Amino acid sequence: MSVFKGLKPILYGGREVWPLVEGGKGVAATNHMSSGAWAAAGGIGTVSAVNADSYDAEGKIVRQVYEQLTRKERHEQLIRYAIDGAVEQVRRAYDIAGGKGAININVLWEMGGAQAVLEGVLEKTRGLVTGVTCGAGMPYKLSEIAARFNVNYLPIVSSGRAFRALWKRAYHKVSHLLAAVVYEDPWLAGGHNGLSNAEDPRKPEDPYPRVKALRDTMRAEGVSDDVPIVMAGGVWYLREWNNWIDNPELGAIAFQFGTRPLLTEESPIPQPWKDHLRTLEPGDVLLHRFSPTGFYSSAVRNPFLQSLEARSERQIPYSRVAAGEHTAQLDVGVRGKNFWVTPGDLARAREWFGAGFTHALRTPDDTMVFVTPSERDEIQQDQKDCMGCLSHCGFSSWKDHDDYTTGRLADPRSFCIQKTLQDIAHGGDIDQNLMFAGHAAYRFKQDPFYSNNFTPTVKQLVDRILTGD
Repeated sequence: MSVFKGLKPILYGGREVWPLVEGGKGVAATNHMSSGAWAAAGGIGTVSAVNADSYDAEGKIVRQVYEQLTRKERHEQLIRYAIDGAVEQVRRAYDIAGGKGAININVLWEMGGAQAVLEGVLEKTRGLVTGVTCGAGMPYKLSEIAARFNVNYLPIVSSGRAFRALWKRAYHKVSHLLAAVVYEDPWLAGGHNGLSNAEDPRKPEDPYPRVKALRDTMRAEGVSDDVPIVMAGGVWYLREWNNWIDNPELGAIAFQFGTRPLLTEESPIPQPWKDHLRTLEPGDVLLHRFSPTGFYSSAVRNPFLQSLEARSERQIPYSRVAAGEHTAQLDVGVRGKNFWVTPGDLARAREWFGAGFTHALRTPDDTMVFVTPSERDEIQQDQKDCMGCLSHCGFSSWKDHDDYTTGRLADPRSFCIQKTLQDIAHGGDIDQNLMFAGHAAYRFKQDPFYSNNFTPTVKQLVDRILTGD
C-alpha cells in the first residue's frame, strides 16, 4: 500500500499514529467494534460516551428503561447508564486495539450530566483513554477535568473566536494536555453544528480561511504548530486536501472521518441505515433547526424530518387580546376564546383543521402549530417521559441543574432526541427517526470503492484513506 504523499504519522499519547480520527457519533452510532478497529488500524478511534450501550451477562445490549416517577430520578438513572455503557465500550475498544493507535472518548458538553458522566468514565478507565473530544457548547471545565485524570483533551470548535474564549478563560492553565483542536465545519459536519448567529446557514464558507484564522489565533496564544488542527466535516478523499497537508500556513493537520466509518463491517448501525446511505443524492442531508438543543444539526431529510418541516409550516402567531392585525378570534384547535390571529391566518387554521390537524399547540415564541390528535398524544407523552438527556432541552423545558426547568414553554416543533436516536440505533424505522449524517454522505453512491454493495472492514477503509482515496 502506498501512502498518500506528505501524509506522516503524528505523535499522540506517546506513540506514532496516523493523523486520522474516527468521529465519535453519539448514542450507539460509534462503539467498541468500530473505534477499537480504527485504533488497531493505526488511527485514533473514538468511543462515544453519549448514552453508550452496556451489556448483560449473556452479552446482550441492556435496554435503557426509565421507570422512575420524576424526571430528576430518570436523569440520575440516565447518568448511571451512560457511565456503565461508556466504561464497557472503552474497555472492549482498548482490547480490540491491541496496543496500536489510540482510544479517545467523545462527549457533548450539552448532554445532561456531561461533567458527571465524563468524570465517572475517566475514573473507571484510567490508563485506557488517551484523550477526550468535546463540543456542542463551550466546555470550559474540560481542561480542568483532563488535568485531574491526566488525559489529553481536544476541544471541538467552529471558529478561532470560540477557541480564544476557551483558551483565555480556562485552557491556558492546562496547555500541556491540549493534544489537538478539532475544527468542525458548521456547514458540512453531521450531527450538531456550531453555526453562530453571524453565519448564514444557506451560505457555506470555505473552510481553509477559517482554519487558517484558527491557527493564527492559536499561534497568537502561544500554542505550538505541532498541536494539530483536526479538520472535521466534508472529508472524503485526502487527495482533495492535498494543499492542507504539510502546509506551513496551517501547521500540523489531522483529518476526522465521521460519515465514512458508518458504512463498514464493524459499524454498529443497523443494516437498513447502512443500505440507505448508498442511495443518497446531493442535498439529501438537511441543515435544520429542530433539535431540542437549540443548535443547528445535519441529518438525512427522511419522512421524520419532513414531518417536522411540515409541522413548522402549519404555524401562526397569536395574541391573547385583539391588537394590531390580530383582529380575528381563533375558533378551531383551541379551547377558549382568548386567541386572536390575523384574518388570513384564521382561514389557514380552518383549512388545516379540516385536513385533520385539529389541535393547536402553543410554542415559546407566541405562535401555535397545528397537529393531528396522534401527533399531539405522542408529543405530550414524550414530554412527560423526559429523562433529562440534555443540559437544556427545548422540547421538554428540562434543565439539569438548579430548579430543573428552563422557564420556557415546552416546544412542540421539536422532538425527544434521546428516544429517536436510541430507536434508530437499535433497529427502529429509518423513515420515522432522526438519521444523522454529514453532507458528503451522497458520495457513498458515487465512490467506486462501495460499488457492487461492497462494505469494507474498518482496516480496509483506513488503508484506502491512506492512499488518498
